Amino acid sequence: MAMRPASPESVHIAVFAKAPIAGTAKTRLIPALGPAGAARLHRQLVRHAVATAHTARLGPVSLWCAPDATHRFFRALAATTGIPLHVQHGAHLGERMHHALRALTTTAPTLLIGTDCPMLDAGMLQACASALQRGDDAVFLPAEDGGYALVGLRQPQPDVFRDIDWGSGAVMAQTRDRLRECALRWAEPATVWDVDRPQDLDRLQRSALLTAR
Repeated sequence: MAMRPASPESVHIAVFAKAPIAGTAKTRLIPALGPAGAARLHRQLVRHAVATAHTARLGPVSLWCAPDATHRFFRALAATTGIPLHVQHGAHLGERMHHALRALTTTAPTLLIGTDCPMLDAGMLQACASALQRGDDAVFLPAEDGGYALVGLRQPQPDVFRDIDWGSGAVMAQTRDRLRECALRWAEPATVWDVDRPQDLDRLQRSALLTAR
């Protein structure tokens, strides 16, 4: 009898999201959309990211919430999708990502995504998972603005997030420096664009990504 090929190992997907509170969500879009409009768009982006993560069918999907998991939007999303909620912990983004990745990589390679990149689809997630399954230490999807929309690790790598100017256009370049210093092997399957500034809204509208579901 022919041997069946082994199934690829499961890969966690962690989705990072802020609560959609008017005045604190998508603040750089407030000049174009107003506080309530920016919060509404943020809710759409979060729902889209969670749906995409589930569609990829790679393994468990979890939602990591800030400042906590009590907002009614998070509770409703958990009720409708079954996604487990966790709280982000850390003084800055690097610490918060390391905390989540440290928790999840104890059982499987993990992809961590934000919610600002609606062009991120199931195929991209699967390609990033494949990089980790093949043995790469890390995988990233750099963003056109100099940051990144996805980080994946096989095991915790706290030094990768050390001394990064979070929120600047140098994040990915500085991260590559840390990866080289740590002698890690990483992949960058694609470059993506995100929705963070008013000029991104026209591109989002033309893409129809949020109206396709």
